[in-house]
Amino acid sequence: MSDAATPNPSDSSSLQLGPPKARPGPRGGPKNWVTMGLVLPGLLFFLVMFVWPIAQMLSHAVYSPEVQIALPRTVAAMADWDVTTPPSDAIADALILDLKNADRGDLASAARRLNYEQSGFRAALLKTAREVRRSDGAKGYQALLDADKDWADLARWRVLRSAGSAYTSYYLLTALDLEKRPDGSIGRVPGDRALFVTVILRTLWLSLVVTVICLFLAFPVSYTIASAKPGRQALLMLLILLPFWISLLVRSSAWVILLQDNGLVNTALLKLGIITEPVQLIFNRTGVYIGLVHVLLPFMVLPITNAMRAVPKDYVRAAFSMGASAPRALFQVYLPQIWPGVAAGSLLTFVICVGYYVTPLLIGGNQDQMLSYFIAFYTNQSVNWGLASALSAVLCAIMLLLMGLYALVPRRGGTTAGR
Repeated sequence: MSDAATPNPSDSSSLQLGPPKARPGPRGGPKNWVTMGLVLPGLLFFLVMFVWPIAQMLSHAVYSPEVQIALPRTVAAMADWDVTTPPSDAIADALILDLKNADRGDLASAARRLNYEQSGFRAALLKTAREVRRSDGAKGYQALLDADKDWADLARWRVLRSAGSAYTSYYLLTALDLEKRPDGSIGRVPGDRALFVTVILRTLWLSLVVTVICLFLAFPVSYTIASAKPGRQALLMLLILLPFWISLLVRSSAWVILLQDNGLVNTALLKLGIITEPVQLIFNRTGVYIGLVHVLLPFMVLPITNAMRAVPKDYVRAAFSMGASAPRALFQVYLPQIWPGVAAGSLLTFVICVGYYVTPLLIGGNQDQMLSYFIAFYTNQSVNWGLASALSAVLCAIMLLLMGLYALVPRRGGTTAGR
C-alpha cells in the first residue's frame, strides 16, 4: 500500500472521530420564529396588563395639564409676564374669558390642582368664575379684584403661571419635602410641613428590622428542613406554605384578637407569671413587627432552604477534617455556599415589606404607618393622583436601587477553609 493511502495522525484534517459536527444554521431560522411566536403573546400581555398601567400612573407625577386645559388663553398670555409686577389688563381679560368659557369639570380639576400649591386657590377661582359669568361686561384687572380681592396677591399669580405648564416638578419635590421658591431655587419645606422624608425613612427602617428578624428566625428553620429526610422535608415545607392558603386580611385581623389586652398572648403571659399586667402589644411598633414577621417569614425561609439543599454535606465535613473550628467552617465554608439564597430571601422580604399596607393599617398606630398608606390615602380619599404617583415613583426608585445592589451579589461562593 502506498504512503498516500495511509492517513497521517498528525494531520487533524485527515482524521474525523465520531459524527461530523453540525454547522451552525443561519440566524432567524424556523425554530427561532417558532420560539418568538410562543413568547410574543406572553410578552404583549405583560406589557399591556402590567407595564402600561404602571407607566400611566407614574406619569401623573410629572404630567399635570389641568390648568393648561381649563385656562389656555391665560397660560399663553402669562408666558411673558415678569412675575414682579401686577399682571396687565390683557392677562386679566384672558383669565376672565377662560373662566367664562371653561367646562365646569375642567375648571374644577384646575382649581383643585392650584389649591395643592396654595391653600384657598380653589375657592377663589370658582368664586371668581361665578362672578364674571354673572357680569357679561367684566374686563380688566379691576374686574378680578371686584370679584375677589385676593387677586391682588402676586404670589397667587405666580402659582397660576407655574402651574400653567403641562409638566411639573411640584409633586416629586413635595414627595421629598422640597419646594420651589419664588427665585427659582429649590429648598426644604418648613419643619411643620415636612412629612414624607420621615415616612420614607420609617418605611425603610421597619422593613430592615423585619428583614433582619426574619433572617435570624429563618436560618434554623431552613437548616432543619434541609437536613431532614425527604418525607419529613415535604411535611415541613407544607407547614411553611400553609399560611399562603389563608387570606392576608384574615391573618392580620387574627393578630388584632391575639395581641389585645385580654387576648391570648397577654392571658398566657399573665398565667405564666412573666408579666403582672397586660402589655400593650397592638396599635404600636411591636404589633407591626409581630404581624409583618409572621406574614413575611415564608419568603425568607424558601430561598434559604433551597440554597441549603444544594450544598453537599461533605464540604463541612472536609473543613472539620482539615482542622477548621465550627465558627470558621460556618462562616468560611457554609455561609459562602448559601449566600445567594440569603441575599435573595433578604431582598424579597425587604421589597415586599416596603410596599405593605394592610398589616400596619390594622395593627399599627398613627406613627407606624408606612409609605403605602399615604399612597392609598392620596389615591382613594384626597384624590391627589399626582402626589400618589410621585410617592409611588419614590418607592419604585428604592426598589430599582435594591435590584441593582442585588445584581452585584456573587451567585457562587468559594470555600476558604483550607487557607
